[in-house]
Amino acid sequence: MGADSDRPIILFDGVCNLCERSVQLVIRNDKAAQFRFAPMQSDIARALLHEHNYEHDELSSVLLLEDGVVHRKSRAALRIARRMDRAWPLFYYAFSWLPPALADPVYTFVGNRRYKWFGKKDACWVPNEDLRRRFL
Repeated sequence: MGADSDRPIILFDGVCNLCERSVQLVIRNDKAAQFRFAPMQSDIARALLHEHNYEHDELSSVLLLEDGVVHRKSRAALRIARRMDRAWPLFYYAFSWLPPALADPVYTFVGNRRYKWFGKKDACWVPNEDLRRRFL
């Protein structure tokens, strides 16, 4: 995947308004530009998931590809927060002790209602020219 293939990749639902806002939040709080992004609807996301032998047939979870491992739901969100600037890593340290069996249902509850609560687009979000370099 190139010289910076060791950088973490966030795969997100490209038509979800909540997911788009979450990606924008990460971008604003990632001054080192360590994260790269791809909508799950993209060919590159499908290829990455295939490369990692990960079967993902639903768009209800953000995925984080980090150090050769696919993290999902609460684990992905917490690991993303841990790498962000400002006070965001506190979320990781405050909640990472919770087992996924307890944390994931909360994530799933919001994820299953995100279109109803936040809406969705007809097509994937296209970042502006300045941000395109961070997208695969």
